[in-house]
Amino acid sequence: MAVASDKLHPKARVLVDQFARAAALSAMTPEEARGAPTPLAAAPEAVASVTARAIPGPGGPLGIRVYRPMNASRAALVYFHGGGWVIGNLDGADETCRMLANRGRVVVISIAYRLAPETKFPGAVEDAYAAVRWVSSADHASELGIEASRLAVGGSSAGGNLAAAVALVARERGGPKIVFQLLTVPVTELRSAARSMEEFAEGYGLSRADMEWFGSHYVRNDADRDDPHASVLRADLRGMPPAFVITAECDPLRDDGEAYAKRLSDVGIASRVKRYPGMFHGFMGFPRALPEAAEAFDDAGAALREALG
Repeated sequence: MAVASDKLHPKARVLVDQFARAAALSAMTPEEARGAPTPLAAAPEAVASVTARAIPGPGGPLGIRVYRPMNASRAALVYFHGGGWVIGNLDGADETCRMLANRGRVVVISIAYRLAPETKFPGAVEDAYAAVRWVSSADHASELGIEASRLAVGGSSAGGNLAAAVALVARERGGPKIVFQLLTVPVTELRSAARSMEEFAEGYGLSRADMEWFGSHYVRNDADRDDPHASVLRADLRGMPPAFVITAECDPLRDDGEAYAKRLSDVGIASRVKRYPGMFHGFMGFPRALPEAAEAFDDAGAALREALG
């Protein structure tokens, strides 16, 4: 066990111990994992409006939700939910999108990309890119009431991975222009040998075994794991958008997320990383229970406001 010297905040430890009583992901099928209960906010934060619709995707229609902040804005954040590319949905990202919309003063467009293993890599990346192209097109930007020149991408965990991958694809394909990345506890390397992956391999919520389970469903082979659109830490990051990367001290993904921010800085891209002490991988899902989670949302909102004007 990795908990001999526990670095978790006591309030975070209570939550993680509750998670530990549930069945391990590695003992479930993807269908069973998708049916597992997830915490939802009892009284979600109010926003000006939430609308749902479907947009075209490379494999069929993609569901989206559009969140308008209480303070009117023409900046936009295209957001990708977490869940290891296998689980997660628009409902699970609802509170996050509401809080980011209000604190960032941005229109948040949350995307329901296709999940693995039914859709293997790079299907989710292509869905994510198609969504960004749709949002940024002149007709749809006008319809959404946003300015395509003020467009950011963001996501949590696997969603952060997709956000970074979309920024990479957009750079490679000549657009659309993305001006900022908001990455919270992102996956940036599918073959991680980081110290944090060893130190927090078990007993801190997300485990190394969980990451192996997610990866085994998402990619087909080692060549996929090595692809820069899956392991974005391996990409040539020159010309990428600036980024704010949020990491948690007791997260196996911590070091790889911080390495991504450093690699951006190394090639002259403005990037900032903030590590939240005593927190675990999914800590931002509990803004009412953990002051650090509420702080992280405030920090993310400030970063969005600064980047998008």
